[in-house]
Amino acid sequence: MAPTKRNRSALKTWLDPVAIFNFLQDLIFQYKNFWVVALSLLLAEIVVNVAVIWKIPYTEIDWKAYMDEVEGFLNGTLDYTKLEGGTGPLVYPAGFVYIFSGLYYLTDHGENIKLGQYFFCGLYLVFISVIFYIHYKSQRVPPYAMFFLCCASYRIHSIFVLRLFNDPIAMLLFYIALIYFINQKWTTGCILFSLAVSVKMNVLLFAPGLAVLMLYQLGMVKMLANIIICGLIQLALGLPFLLDNAVGYMARSFNLGRQFFYKWTVNWRLIPEWLFLSRWFHLTLLILHLSLLFYFMFKRWPQPGNGWINKVLQIFQSDNKAAESKLSTNDIIYVLFTSNFIGMMCSRSLHYQFYVWYFHTLPFILWSIRMPSALRLLILGVIEMCWNTYPSTVISSSMLHAAHLLILLGLIFRGTEDISKSQKSK
Repeated sequence: MAPTKRNRSALKTWLDPVAIFNFLQDLIFQYKNFWVVALSLLLAEIVVNVAVIWKIPYTEIDWKAYMDEVEGFLNGTLDYTKLEGGTGPLVYPAGFVYIFSGLYYLTDHGENIKLGQYFFCGLYLVFISVIFYIHYKSQRVPPYAMFFLCCASYRIHSIFVLRLFNDPIAMLLFYIALIYFINQKWTTGCILFSLAVSVKMNVLLFAPGLAVLMLYQLGMVKMLANIIICGLIQLALGLPFLLDNAVGYMARSFNLGRQFFYKWTVNWRLIPEWLFLSRWFHLTLLILHLSLLFYFMFKRWPQPGNGWINKVLQIFQSDNKAAESKLSTNDIIYVLFTSNFIGMMCSRSLHYQFYVWYFHTLPFILWSIRMPSALRLLILGVIEMCWNTYPSTVISSSMLHAAHLLILLGLIFRGTEDISKSQKSK
C-alpha cells in the first residue's frame, strides 16, 4: 500500500537534519525524553556488565571472608568476637550478617562465584535505575551527564560485579530511602536509612544532614521520634548478638579500634606513615569534619525562617509546629549529598570500594556549583583517574585532594545554582 500524504510528511519531518539535531539536543539537555536516555543506558549496562563478568577474571578480595564470617553465624556462633574471615574479624553490623547469609545459601555456600556476580549485576541495574529516578525528580544534572554516572566508571563496575563488596547494598538501601525523603515520607525513609546503616556504618555520613532536614520539616518531636525508630531497628537487628556479647558486638560493628592499613589508603598516600598513624592527625580530621558540618549547617544549607538558632529556640518553646514551607527535592538532595561529601573529604582512610559511597552524588554536587560544565567534567575525570590508580601514589592522592578542595571551595564561595524543574539544565 502506498504511503499516504500525511505519512510522507511525517517521514520527511523525521528525516529533516534540523529536526534530528533538535531532537538530539533535547535528548541530551532536556528531561522531556529522559526515559530514552535512561533506557538506552540501562540496555548498554546489561551488555557492559555481562561482558565484564565473562571477559575479566574475578579477583578474590573480601567475598570468601564474608562467607567465612556468616558461616560462623549460621553454625550458631553469636559472639561477634569469634566471627572472623580470612581478612580478619567481622566488623559490620547485623544487617550485613543476615543479607550475606542469604547470599551464602544462594551461591552454594559461597562457592558459586559466577552466580554471585550475576546477583550483583542485577543489583547494579536496580541501583542505576534508582539513581536515574532521583535525577529525574531533581532535573538538576543534564541528561548527557548520566553517561558518566554509569558506563564511564571502571572502578564502580569492578566494585559490583568483580569484587562483590557489601558497600553497594548499603548504598542502594540509602538511595531508596532518599526517594522516600524527597517524597516527604520521612518515617519510611528513616526505616530504610537504618537498614542501610545496618549493612555498613558509612551511611552515617549522611546522618547530620538528615537530622537537619527533619528538624526543619518535622520539628523537634517528630525528628526525635524518627531517630528513636532508627535506633530501635538497630537494636532489633543486633539483639541476638547483644544478648550474647553486647560489648563485642558494639565494638566490632562500629569498627572501634580497627586499624586501616596504610598501604591501602587512596587519599593520604602523600603524607608519611608516622603522621598517618598519629592520633593528632585523626583528631585534626575530626575537628575539620565537625567544623565544616557546622559551617554548612548555618551558612550553606537551606535556612528556615530567621535561621537555625532561632528555629531551634522556637521549637523548644513550642514544639507543635513544623516548618511552614516544605523543602524542595533539590534542597533535600543537596543537604544529604554535601553532608556525605564532607565526611568523605575528611576521612582518614579511603579504600577502593569506598568510591561507591559518593561517586553517584558527585554530578549533582558539581552541577549545584556555578562553574563551566567543562570544568565539572574535568573534575569528574580527575577523580575517576585517582580512584583507578592502583596502588595509589603521592600524585594520585594529591590530585584527589585538589579535586575535593576545588569542589568544597565552589560550594563555599560560588554558591549554588538555582535551577527549577522547568528550567533547562546547562
